[in-house]
Amino acid sequence: MANNARADNLAKLIREVVAGKLQRGIKDPRIQNNQVTVTDTRVTGDLREGTVFYTVYGDEADRAAVAAGLESAKGMLRTEVGKAAGIKHTPSLTFIPDALPENARAMEELFSAARERDDRVRREAEGAGYAGDPDPYRRPTEEETDGSDGSDGSGDTPGTGGDSRA
Repeated sequence: MANNARADNLAKLIREVVAGKLQRGIKDPRIQNNQVTVTDTRVTGDLREGTVFYTVYGDEADRAAVAAGLESAKGMLRTEVGKAAGIKHTPSLTFIPDALPENARAMEELFSAARERDDRVRREAEGAGYAGDPDPYRRPTEEETDGSDGSDGSGDTPGTGGDSRA
């Protein structure tokens, strides 16, 4: 078994080789006419299988065309990876469209919905007042401040348990 560092290095090499070939080495018009970006590559621990994640700038028809073009160019890309890697067994390549743009779009929609709700709450709260008194702290009333301390004359202060010794 290969260690993870070797698999990571091979994944990095695959990403560079495939991206370079997509940019200037493949003559397929399905790939040349679309903007394809390699977002990530992964290689299994035994270095037998490689997965290439990619995104396509365009609509669903462009994505389908690029997927078909990559599937037809898979053998040529694997040969180029083998030449660059110089290893005994070149990993088989699998191309998977990356869900990153869709996830980013969904997150942006959630953020904009949250911003709209915040703005609506802010507009509703502009003229609103507090639910209770403006000063929530209890102040002594006039009865409590006119000299009567509420004692029953026993000398015990409330809350001391009846012990008036100081």
